[in-house]
Amino acid sequence: MPPRYLIETYGCQMNVHDSERMAGLLEQAGYEPTHDAADADVVVINTCSVREHAEEKLYTRLGELRVLAQEHGHNPIVAVAGCVAQQEGDALLKRSPGVADVVVGTQAIKRLPMLVERAQAVRRPVVDLDPFEDVTFPLGITRRGDPVKAYVTIIEGCNEFCSFCVVPYTRGNERMRPKADILAEVRDAARTGAREVQLLGQIVNHYAAPDDPDCDFTALVEAIHEIDGIERIRFASPHPRHFSVRFLEAMRGLPKVARHLHLPVQSGSTRILKAMRRRYTRDSYLELVDRIRQLLPDVALSTDMIVGFPGETDDDFEDTLSLTRSARFHSMFSFKYSPRPNTLAEKRMRDDVAEEEKTRRIVELQALQRTIQADIHSALVGQDVQVLVDAASRRRAHELSGRTSQNTVVNFPGNPSWIGRTVTVRIERSGPHSVWGQVISPVASSGIGAP
Repeated sequence: MPPRYLIETYGCQMNVHDSERMAGLLEQAGYEPTHDAADADVVVINTCSVREHAEEKLYTRLGELRVLAQEHGHNPIVAVAGCVAQQEGDALLKRSPGVADVVVGTQAIKRLPMLVERAQAVRRPVVDLDPFEDVTFPLGITRRGDPVKAYVTIIEGCNEFCSFCVVPYTRGNERMRPKADILAEVRDAARTGAREVQLLGQIVNHYAAPDDPDCDFTALVEAIHEIDGIERIRFASPHPRHFSVRFLEAMRGLPKVARHLHLPVQSGSTRILKAMRRRYTRDSYLELVDRIRQLLPDVALSTDMIVGFPGETDDDFEDTLSLTRSARFHSMFSFKYSPRPNTLAEKRMRDDVAEEEKTRRIVELQALQRTIQADIHSALVGQDVQVLVDAASRRRAHELSGRTSQNTVVNFPGNPSWIGRTVTVRIERSGPHSVWGQVISPVASSGIGAP
């Protein structure tokens, strides 16, 4: 029987895509996937260090794997990958001795099968945190977990050094993938059935092709727009200060580009934005929002927000609430600030907002955002929307879900064979997080679900 692998993934879309890449590499090396650690010969834990308690989640899971080995005699090779691996390195082995066999950094995942083989041969932990400037990846190796959407990395690393963010320390400096490699991967994804492509990068809209001096982010998206089979193009995460009027004007003529822009603001206070090293102000951000809505009135905006950043006062938090009311985001990812290792905020600023106050603020912010989202979704009732079907419901039999171009989740009765197709849905009711309706048109394109 071939050896088996299990990959457990925490964190962002880039981590999900890294796991898809590692899965492909392991399968190329002769492994087969399994969903149970008790059956796995190799367990890979792909970690995230962006949010609080990320390290504790890893050590808890390593403890569970230790128990599995002690009580059931099953002792797979355990590889820790991702940002916590890069951040902790050898310290990870000291804190959880005898469990992790491989620690592989964010820039070394292409070497995973070789590292696993070495750990099996030498019978002691192997650590590889070395930087690796080459961001190419073999075409066709990635094992995509989503039948409809394909993640495609265009940038690795980040040079922004926002004071709260650990990414430059765990992902390295900014490195661009060649345009030719990106286009080849998108074509391959379309050939294998993907209908939507999501471009990934820490600052995705800062892209500049190393193999084509005339190709910036706008030109790259225009080139992807010409690829047959791709119906929608999304990207994450852009930085507000790298949005150009040229891109927004080009987007008007690119119907495949989803009418949804993620604009991470992080705070509504100019004073806090300066402390965060975001390099824009509250006013300049709101001016960008106004410009987007003038040029692209059908675009939905989402954002990230942090509350309780060091030094944040009640007035600063009120600025966050008022910006949220003004921008009327379609969705928001909001978090309480927690110091992350090696960041400027962790080194130079005192975490001086009480935990109880952070909790009070995030509860108030999330309540406001739910009200805004409920209003936006309520306005969809009675409208007909185009939905790319991407999944069957896990909770209700005979129900499917998909997303509009604006990234609104739509639930409706249907056949799993519709997955991968675009349908017209008339919205009948709404909630703060999604809407429900009925399909009113024939299926528009060939699907990829079960017949």
